Parts: sequence; C-alpha cells; structure tokens
Amino acid sequence: MNILVVGGGGREHVICWKLSQEKNVDKIYCAPGNAGIKEVAECVDIKDVDIKGIKDFAVKNKIDLVVVGPEAPLVLGLTDELEAEGIKVFGPDKSCSRLEGSKSFSKHFMEKYDIPTAKYSEYTDIEKAKNEIDEFGYPVVIKADGLAAGKGVIIAKDKSEALEALDMIMGDKKFGDAGNMVVIEEFLEGIETSILAFVDNDTIIPMVSAKDHKKIFENETGPNTGGMGTFSPSPIYDERLEKVVREEVLDRTLEGFKKEGLKYKGILFVGLMITEDGEKVLEYNCRFGDPETQSVLMRLETDLSEIMLAAVDNRLKDMEIKYKEDGACCVILASKGYPESSHKGDVITGLDKMDDGVVVFHSGTAFDDNGEVVTNGGRVLGVTSLGATSEEAAKKVYKNIEKIHFDGMQYRKDIGVKYNAQ
Repeated sequence: MNILVVGGGGREHVICWKLSQEKNVDKIYCAPGNAGIKEVAECVDIKDVDIKGIKDFAVKNKIDLVVVGPEAPLVLGLTDELEAEGIKVFGPDKSCSRLEGSKSFSKHFMEKYDIPTAKYSEYTDIEKAKNEIDEFGYPVVIKADGLAAGKGVIIAKDKSEALEALDMIMGDKKFGDAGNMVVIEEFLEGIETSILAFVDNDTIIPMVSAKDHKKIFENETGPNTGGMGTFSPSPIYDERLEKVVREEVLDRTLEGFKKEGLKYKGILFVGLMITEDGEKVLEYNCRFGDPETQSVLMRLETDLSEIMLAAVDNRLKDMEIKYKEDGACCVILASKGYPESSHKGDVITGLDKMDDGVVVFHSGTAFDDNGEVVTNGGRVLGVTSLGATSEEAAKKVYKNIEKIHFDGMQYRKDIGVKYNAQ
C-alpha cells in the first residue's frame, strides 16, 4: 500500500514513524515533511495547503491512502477533492472540519446536542464585544473564531487585558480573517485533559488518555503554546471519568453527527476541563493533537494503517485496538523566543546520541546548505520514550535531552515528572 501523509510537523513524524513499521505499507510519502521525517518517508516539496498540488501528486503516484495531519488542509476541503478522484482519505471532509475551523459552529453543535461546555456568546462587532465583556466575569476567555495555528485563544485576567485582546484579534487582525468573529466564554477552572478518538460514520473509539501541558513555563505559568509536552496515561482519566465522557460527550457527539448528516471519518480530539460542576468540553479538533500523538501512538500496538482503513470503510466497530501497558512521555524542545516568535537556522547537535527506545520526533526542523539539521520553527523537537510508568518514561526523556543542544533551546522540566493538577 502506498500512503501519502500530509503535513510537516511532529504529529506527522509520529504517524510516518508508526506506519513505517507496518507490513502492509510499501511506500510512504510526506508533503512537505521535515528533516526527521526524511528518515522514514520520502519527502515531497508540496505545501500542506496546496490542495491542487497534493491532489495531482496523489493521482499521479497511485496513492492508496492519504492521511491528513494538520487542520488547515481539512478545513480547506482537501478530503473532498481527493475523494472526488476516488482516493481514500483518513481525515474529515470540509463540512465536518467546521468543528475545528469555526469556534462558533462547534459551540452551536455542543449546545444543540447537550454536550457540556462553557457559557459563551459570539461577536462580529468589536464595540458590542467590548461593551458586554464584563458580563462574563474575569478571567475571561476570548477566541478567534477561525484557525489561528493554535494561538487564537487568549485568557484575559482583567478588563484591560480583555480589551487589548479584542483590539488585537478584531481590530489589528493579528490572525487575519480568523478574527472576523470572536467567541467569548466564561473561564473554567479545573484540571485540563484531552482524549483522542478514531471515528467513522457509526462508531467512536477513544484512544488511551494523555495529559497535555500548554503553558510555556513550569507549574503552568506563562503564555499558551501549541503544547510543551504530554504524558500518557492521564492520572485523572479513571473509569468514572471515562464513563462520563463516553455517555455525555462521545455518544452525544456521534448522535449529533448522524442527525446533522455529518459523515465524519478520521480523528476527533476532545479538549476537556474537569471542573467542580462536572466535565466540560473546551474544544473539538478534527485531527491528532500535537504533542498528544507522540505519547499515544508510542503506546499503540495495533497497526495504524489497519485502523485508518477501517475508519475510511466504516468498519471501526470490527476493530480490536490494543495498546502497550507502558507509560509514555514527550517533552518539546522549543526555539528561542517561542511562543511569541521562533528562531530559525540554529544547528542541532546530539540527535545521534539517543539511548535505545528514545525517539526524537521533529516538529520544526530542516537541513541547511551544509546538510546539518537546523531549527525551522517554534516547536523544534519532541523527545519521547516509553517506560514502566509515565514517570519512568519522563526520566529517560530528560536524561537524553541533556545530550541535545541548539542555541536558545528551551523546554519545561516538569512534564510527567510529578503530576501537576492545574
């Protein structure tokens, strides 16, 4: 089977790495890929949002399955274009991808199908938003409605910060058209966790749990990022919580898909906040989370390609999906200036010195003119390992991080080491 993976980050590296170990996979291409992905797949110089370029490549190279990693090509309708050519795609179509592409759409969906979430209002008029901002109390959550590369959510601790956020999103259009509308939500306090699930038209199968850390600094301080590390399993995702999420979130979501005529096939990511008032959904994503994927797929025993084909063919209910009992941990190494900016072109050393079983997934890397691996983004590497427990996995990860160096390298030192319930 020939597979094309679309994307060039850590999530796509993990997917390619997992697929490369499977018997029924003959050839893996990745568009555009990165310096790490090149070790397990043939990288092709096509941007992930170049819908026509990807479609033409898939047709010409007789691709049997396209796996779409990032959200942007899904929202742009890549799945629809490929399916029109008779090509199988693991990833929801344009209509389903609105769950991530529009915060407003997803909130309406949750409200309609009684899926617990934060109280909210949406605004297209900046002055109206400013006049009503006090009604939500402080802190308050302000979200750009459209895609903003994981950076369109701002938690404002007071009115001054809230007005500044509205000016930045709606006035200055820092996130472009994504800020034409904002969703303002009540701030939820509690413990954040997430669940990934495989989905087809009839079935939702949750994966093992993972705990993500979004803040740049230890003890959940500093600005939000795309994710600074994860570990699996999440200590709070016990049998009670699993039952609640199944009944109040996943089952109702699937019911909503059916009633809305949404033929969802692919990954559903559900971000959750465990509050004193119960479990509430923060967001839906229509693809693997990054870096949750690093921890979760390290534990996956069943062939990923088989699961993906089952989802595409509506056979998920027949799949028995198995995971290793081990724990997993992934720690992100970020470039200087992240998350406000990213420093590119810094040479990375030590990647060839990793212990057995420790895998470095590349998120933002490239080759320079001398063939050296260099930084090429905000989040650069995800150092990942299994262990008897997630704490043991974390110890292996941090021991190996000491061998890696690039100028300005920054990372959190508390991922998986000691569970922080914030």
